Amino acid sequence: MPQTYNRATDYLNAAREMADSGRPTLARLLAEEAADRTPNPNEAARILDEFPGHSLRREN
Repeated sequence: MPQTYNRATDYLNAAREMADSGRPTLARLLAEEAADRTPNPNEAARILDEFPGHSLRREN
């Protein structure tokens, strides 16, 4: 069954799994999505601090 991501914690857990498996770029992207879905700006900043790096998103 495919994994479903609906909440910030889903994305954050996936980000940690990707970081643990040596995929820092994917981890950062998932962390950015988790931060976007987090209503508390301080918590969103903490999430991004856990996964350092520059944003890799492409904005249209």
